[in-house]
Amino acid sequence: NWKKVSSNKEIKFVYVKASEGASIRDRMYRYNMKKAREAGLLVGSYHVYSSRTTAQAQFANFKRAVGKTKQDLVPVLDIEAVHCHKLYMARVDKLLELMEKEYGMKPMIYTSERLYMTHFNNKKYKKYHFFIANYKRRPRMAYTLWQYTQHGKLKGISGFVDLSRFSSKYNIENINFGISLFLLYIISIIIRKI
Repeated sequence: NWKKVSSNKEIKFVYVKASEGASIRDRMYRYNMKKAREAGLLVGSYHVYSSRTTAQAQFANFKRAVGKTKQDLVPVLDIEAVHCHKLYMARVDKLLELMEKEYGMKPMIYTSERLYMTHFNNKKYKKYHFFIANYKRRPRMAYTLWQYTQHGKLKGISGFVDLSRFSSKYNIENINFGISLFLLYIISIIIRKI
C-alpha cells in the first residue's frame, strides 16, 4: 500500500526491482513504479546482475522493462555474491557502459562491502555512486547510500523491507535522474558554445 508507505515522512524514494539476468522481470514492477509515484515518492529501478549470461543480454532485459522517461533516480546495478558464482569484471564493465550510454549517466552500483573491496576499490570506479549493504555497521569506504537493514518494517508493506540512508556527503539530488539529465543538457549547450 504505497499511500501508507508515503505517509512516513522519512521515506523519500524507493528503488524497485525491474529485472534480473537475461530473462527474469519482476511481475509487480510496473504496478509498484506507478503506485509509488502516485503516492508522491521518487522512484528508480534496479537490475540484478547474473554471472550466467552476457552483459548485452542483461542490458536488453533491463531496457525492455525500464523506460528512460519513467525514472526519477539513476538506475542501479545490483551485484550480490549469491548471484555471482564468479564475477566477470569485463562483463560488469560492459553492462555499466551500456546502461550509462542508454540512460545518460553512470548507474549506481549496489554491492556488499566485501565485493566492493575485492572488485571495485580502485580508480576505475571512483566516479560511480556506491550503494553498500552492511547490516552490522556503517560502511568503512566512501558510499552514497547505505543499506543498513534487510529486516525493516514499514506501514503499508507486509513482511520485511530493505531500508537505506544517505552518507552525510550526499542527498537525493546526487542520484536524481531529472537533475542529472538537465545538467548534462546544460553542459552540452555550454560545450557547443565554447
